[in-house]
Amino acid sequence: MKTVTIGDIYDFLNVCAPFETAMGFDNVGLLVGDRTVPVSTVLLALDITPGVVEEAARMGAELIISHHPVIFEPLRRMTANEVPYRLAHYGMNAICAHTNLDLAPGGVNTCLADALGLQNVRGLKPYGKDGLWEGLIGELPQKYSAGEFAAYVKEVLSCGGLKYVDGGKEVRLVALCGGAGADLLEDAKAAGADAFVTADTKHHQLLMAQNIEVTLVDAGHFNTEDVVIQPLTSNLQEQFPTVHFQKSTVLRDPAQYL
Repeated sequence: MKTVTIGDIYDFLNVCAPFETAMGFDNVGLLVGDRTVPVSTVLLALDITPGVVEEAARMGAELIISHHPVIFEPLRRMTANEVPYRLAHYGMNAICAHTNLDLAPGGVNTCLADALGLQNVRGLKPYGKDGLWEGLIGELPQKYSAGEFAAYVKEVLSCGGLKYVDGGKEVRLVALCGGAGADLLEDAKAAGADAFVTADTKHHQLLMAQNIEVTLVDAGHFNTEDVVIQPLTSNLQEQFPTVHFQKSTVLRDPAQYL
């Protein structure tokens, strides 16, 4: 039986969510390690934190796959407490699929639409020339008031809390963008959306949502993106049955709510 390497897993991810489609500011791909390393155990997590590295080490994992890049800004120094140092200490490899996974069919936005139970899902705003979309839009199977919809989002995404703006009308057509996608609010309005689900909203965007009568639900960066990790884990497990893939059990939303 052929040994699975990091390169094999990278190549599969590159088909599902091509790394070259990542946005220009991003840093994606095999950021730590070597393609030739054999793999038996892989941990997946939205972020690679010190706790995630230790979890991977306890599992005997050779590779961590994350959404957010473990190296984003240029490294000018490394201390023993920092994640790249810990990865090197354990001889552990890291593949990061960020905006390429946001944009990809079956990626973050697709998984968020699935979690919200949207039907007839289509693109909201095109990105580039590859048929990719920065956000998606679809219909709920039933109408909700703004408050009911916000409560529904909180429940299905297991949010500790969220904030929302009441757009003043019933919600049926919902636009979304996982993570920091509030810049698409006006695109959501132009598409006729009753509500827009995203994260990391700013004060002026809350005011804009109120003014243009769109229910804006800020469900948090973690909860609008972590929805991709388990489906990705299952997809990889199906593709590479001889390798053990596991979603992190230690990583949680760092935000706490009163």
